[in-house]
Amino acid sequence: MKNLLALVVAIAFTAGLAGPATAQSITPAPAEKKVEKPTEMRKMPVKNANGTVKAASADSIVVAGKERKKETEWTFGVAPKTSIRKGGKSITAADLKPGDAVHVRYMEMDGKAVAQSITVKGGGMAKKESKK
Repeated sequence: MKNLLALVVAIAFTAGLAGPATAQSITPAPAEKKVEKPTEMRKMPVKNANGTVKAASADSIVVAGKERKKETEWTFGVAPKTSIRKGGKSITAADLKPGDAVHVRYMEMDGKAVAQSITVKGGGMAKKESKK
């Protein structure tokens, strides 16, 4: 009878240990899914161009300059939120004159170059002509 009682206690003890052990089993956490932003929401790289104004209107500007030692010409769209500054003051794209030296920060959007900011540099041809 003692042997039977010892066997029952041993089985109960073993079963008691098995319960918490199965509860402690580690399940791997599901991998986090990386949510990609739609193409239009991705941050586009900002590019820079330097040159002189050839033509300007309220919604676009044409700039001639050099890129990789080659003469080139860019046409930039001008949005209502485009910052245009000359001598520390805000101006409009229509205020730009042919010959003004400019620095343009722009982004490619839908295959078009759209100006984010345009800064008129000192010493442009238009500035020199007005002094004569």
